[in-house]
Amino acid sequence: MSTETAVAADVAAQSPVAPPGNPALLGLPTFLPSGITLGLWLVGYLDTATNAGGMIPVTFFSAGIFLLIAAVWASRLGQSAVAGIFGTFSAFWMSFAVLLLAIVNGWLGLSKDAAVAATQIQNIQAAYVLSFLIVFALLTLATLRLPMAFTLGFVLVTVTFAFVLAFVLTGAKLWATLGGITCFGFCAVFAYIFYDAMTQELGGKALTLGAPMQR
Repeated sequence: MSTETAVAADVAAQSPVAPPGNPALLGLPTFLPSGITLGLWLVGYLDTATNAGGMIPVTFFSAGIFLLIAAVWASRLGQSAVAGIFGTFSAFWMSFAVLLLAIVNGWLGLSKDAAVAATQIQNIQAAYVLSFLIVFALLTLATLRLPMAFTLGFVLVTVTFAFVLAFVLTGAKLWATLGGITCFGFCAVFAYIFYDAMTQELGGKALTLGAPMQR
């Protein structure tokens, strides 16, 4: 062994090892309030026409920022897949909050004609939802090696985006309601996963998450 190799090995041996941790214990509970709020908005508890701005605080500050922190934490632990998942969801929630903020405050440079402006907003929203629909569909396929509970959660996220896209394009309340139901569905799945993670962290037994669809 060369002197340089020996020195490098000695430095590596003396370097502090990152303490074990589970970023999901931060990412999942801060994700849930935004998911639940979105579901309430879609089913009509919050009026989609006048109260959309009410989602900005929870989507940006709860999910957006803290999912970003969880992604950085996961990256520091070498959990690249977890960092990628949390980072993707953080990107969605932050950009969603900014989009709502721009629409509510008229920052998009829309036409002064109300009918034209409505069409412009519809096109902007449709492009936004479609882009993330594609991303989350890809994420679902790429994570089939995870336990079944994760796959179910990602599938419900993707289906929610499909329903929301149909709602944006048609304006039919049925699609929004269906999107709200599937939104509550993936919140329930991720709440179950969070409960399992917290239970194990506190010394309890692991819950059943299901076998992966792809090994």
